[in-house]
Amino acid sequence: MPLHKYDYIFGIGTVFAMLDAYNNGANDVANSWATSVSSRSVSYRQAMVLGTVFEFLGAVCVGSRTAETIKNGIIPASAFKDNAGVQMLAFACALAAASSWVMWCTRHSAHVSSTYSLISAVAGVGVATVGASQVQWGWNNGKGLGAIFAGLGMAPIISGILGSIIFSLIKYTVHKRRNPVPWAVYSSPFWFLVAATICTLSIVYKGSPSLGLSKKPGWYIAAVTLGTGFGVCLLAAVFFVPFVHARVIKKDHSVKWWMFILGPLLFKRIPPTENETAFVPNYAVVQEEEEESPSSVHKHDSIEKDPHDSIYPSDSHEHEAVVAESAQLTYKQLMAQSDAKHREKLLSSRGPLGWAMRFLRDNPMGAGEIYERRNMWLLLKRIPAIILCGLLYGFHYDIHSAQSGIHGTPEGLRMKRVYDAAEKYPNEVEHTYSFVQVLTACTASFAHGANDIGNSVGPWAAIYAAWSTGSPAAAKSPVPVWQLAVMALCISIGLATYGYNIMKVMGNKITYHSPSRGSSMELGAALTVLIFSQYSLPVSTSMCITGATVGVGLCNGTLKAVNFQRVGLLLLAWIMTIPIAGTIGGCLMGLFINAPHF
Repeated sequence: MPLHKYDYIFGIGTVFAMLDAYNNGANDVANSWATSVSSRSVSYRQAMVLGTVFEFLGAVCVGSRTAETIKNGIIPASAFKDNAGVQMLAFACALAAASSWVMWCTRHSAHVSSTYSLISAVAGVGVATVGASQVQWGWNNGKGLGAIFAGLGMAPIISGILGSIIFSLIKYTVHKRRNPVPWAVYSSPFWFLVAATICTLSIVYKGSPSLGLSKKPGWYIAAVTLGTGFGVCLLAAVFFVPFVHARVIKKDHSVKWWMFILGPLLFKRIPPTENETAFVPNYAVVQEEEEESPSSVHKHDSIEKDPHDSIYPSDSHEHEAVVAESAQLTYKQLMAQSDAKHREKLLSSRGPLGWAMRFLRDNPMGAGEIYERRNMWLLLKRIPAIILCGLLYGFHYDIHSAQSGIHGTPEGLRMKRVYDAAEKYPNEVEHTYSFVQVLTACTASFAHGANDIGNSVGPWAAIYAAWSTGSPAAAKSPVPVWQLAVMALCISIGLATYGYNIMKVMGNKITYHSPSRGSSMELGAALTVLIFSQYSLPVSTSMCITGATVGVGLCNGTLKAVNFQRVGLLLLAWIMTIPIAGTIGGCLMGLFINAPHF
């Protein structure tokens, strides 16, 4: 069967749609999970697994709503008249512009909004294709650029308010108590209720039309939502509370993770008497680089430290030496040193990644051009190792060591002031909220999948509809579930393989993080994203989590607890994304649509 002229555009558009989803996972999703990883509530690998599952669920169950807005709300389908090829080319150029810009920013560890990158690119393409008069600059029933860009200012503020309210509730009901540990343990089912109710409500209330969830009656919505929420709350009270009670109140170090299935029987369990300390990790954020040895690889998991300890070496001479050495190196050089040490550690590790890295090191490309016979043979031998490194390097990246080595620099001194302005709470309380933060992080990931999947699948759905029918995509054409699933998978791959590049610079760079703070940030951001999703408004998840982070940081009672320089750089990157992505998209479309053709 010969290729149709639209097949080439469809193939190119599909590639760039997948690349845009990949960049979305590497940039926006990584920023969402950076809070949990930096707070040590989850490991990087656990974040990859949980992020994949809940991104997929959010995308499939709720994701088609924002996709409709990006597909039809900015450039009306009627503007393309009967020219399906122009519509396909327009969205392909928008995807190419947005994915290129976000990939460049991710490569340089610059955090931008993939949502507004694509929206700006679509607007730029619309100007080049059908003219500025056809682009929906106004409100357009809540689906135009005016409504979308209103979220640029509204979403961070709303998420900041919600995050600060949630953390204030935790602060004054738990942290300020004379004995806060029991309060943290026994109040934890409430947060399971909140998270489960939010996720369930977002699914059954105006959920995916393809799954028949968009027109359910009110009694069904209320019954399913409340039933699920209180059901999860009851399960938490029966199984989670006894488990955490044994760990942090009875200080039973012998309780394993799988013993939660014992439920209330753990209340009667007699802890062993040979050790009096429980396995409670240290959640204090540190910046000094810790030399690891076989006996101290997990020392933060087994040794209690004073959370009020300085983040710098206690010995003044050592501190002065570190500062003197750091003053001679730039921040990039210090981070390069940290990356080099991390690579050396991976080179000596066992498993496929260690083998692949050693193979590439021991078999470098030879002198001369690539077409030399020896180099061609070496390249063929190196390809399997290159693929393994690309797939597995992200899973083995150590986010915490990558954030070390900056003490003595202006950035390190700035963060010391920020950390010192934040009140530190007992590790037993933070350990309880580390479980809650896993749940809130999953909720935030679900919300991201529900909202940001529309960035990639909206234009791709329009390209697919125009390619399959031969006419421009209809304004009300549905988004197939399989397209949502494919884009969700690409987002997950981006998070797993390249998300570390954003996590290593976003964790703990705005304010002091801890599980109780992080769960408040993530829940505030998730609430904001899901609210906007219900009104079919794409909003930047990264902006929401940043706004919630600032709001929680201000709950410390002082402006010094927030690194406003980092916030200013993020705001500048967000603002610059709009003209840059729009210009790239418009220029690409202008070049292609006006190119000589036959």
